[in-house]
Amino acid sequence: MKVDELRELEEDQLGDRMRAARRELYELRFKHAVGQLENSSQISKVRHDIARIMTVLRERDFGILASVPEPETLAPVAESKPAVEETKEAKPKRSRKKTEDKS
Repeated sequence: MKVDELRELEEDQLGDRMRAARRELYELRFKHAVGQLENSSQISKVRHDIARIMTVLRERDFGILASVPEPETLAPVAESKPAVEETKEAKPKRSRKKTEDKS
């Protein structure tokens, strides 16, 4: 499950996926406790999926990135001319001040 795919889904669909992922995590943990789980890396994969879903939901709450913009709606970016590089003088490196022994 990729984040771009999740961002295209509606909020109720994300809720359904969240419930399914949490249920799957519960079942994997139960199988692990009983000793029936063969591939324990599935637990971390499901946990990452849950984190991705939660991230998309929080982004929407804050209005950070509600959805992936369609390629048609993007405005073309004007090409900029490369700026002339200014030469900067190198700053001398700082060194520690030597402390004198006062013994």
